[in-house]
Amino acid sequence: MIDRYFARALVILALLMLHVPLMAQEKTGTKEGFALAPGSVRIALVDPNIRVGEQSTGGLFEPNADWTQQARENLEREITRALGTLGNEVVRVNLNTTPQGDSLRRYNALFGAVASSVVEYQFFPGNRLPTKKQDKSFEWTVGPGLREVLALEGYDYILMIRTSDAYGSGGRKALQMVGLLAGVAVTSGEHIGMAGLVDIKTGDLVWLNADLQMGGDPRTPEGAAKRVSQLLEGFPGAPVPGAATTGK
Repeated sequence: MIDRYFARALVILALLMLHVPLMAQEKTGTKEGFALAPGSVRIALVDPNIRVGEQSTGGLFEPNADWTQQARENLEREITRALGTLGNEVVRVNLNTTPQGDSLRRYNALFGAVASSVVEYQFFPGNRLPTKKQDKSFEWTVGPGLREVLALEGYDYILMIRTSDAYGSGGRKALQMVGLLAGVAVTSGEHIGMAGLVDIKTGDLVWLNADLQMGGDPRTPEGAAKRVSQLLEGFPGAPVPGAATTGK
């Protein structure tokens, strides 16, 4: 079994040596001029997209239903707890029962694609597009169609959260060992998290927090608490922890 892993690892390692990806340098972006005062808006939170599985020797994602269910239960609990700390009214929108839930699912998937593009073409300095090199160039959108979704009537913004965890398989770990011997960095496991706030009227992505190396194992309560804390770190309009308060 181990010999088979190493044989596969050597082949894949040869391909990896042709291209070693850069690691993300930035994690957060905010649209120029955007500010959110506490208690000023209503935010719709759609069902978070959560998936957990194993990373194959070749780096492919292989879903695990039990792990995903564990993570969902833990993350949902922590997200519910965190909603009261975000500084504005945040209401859960159930995609299974709300009008035009299918439309929201499509926008949730589109958000994932847009957020991935932000990570690759703006947060990666080496891949940054010429139009995204200025400090005030965070301009991304999911399109203006959100304002036509009935379920979002009465809300100002929509909050979307996506997490994906792939734990290294035996073959992937073997590949990592071969990589160490060859002097080539090979990761074992992927832990991606994205949380974004979208203006419903315009479809503009006004805030994004995304990381390709999220911490916390969402399969455990402690890990889920860490993950949610990282996902919502720097949420606009949220009270700053430890900030001085004034009053009588």
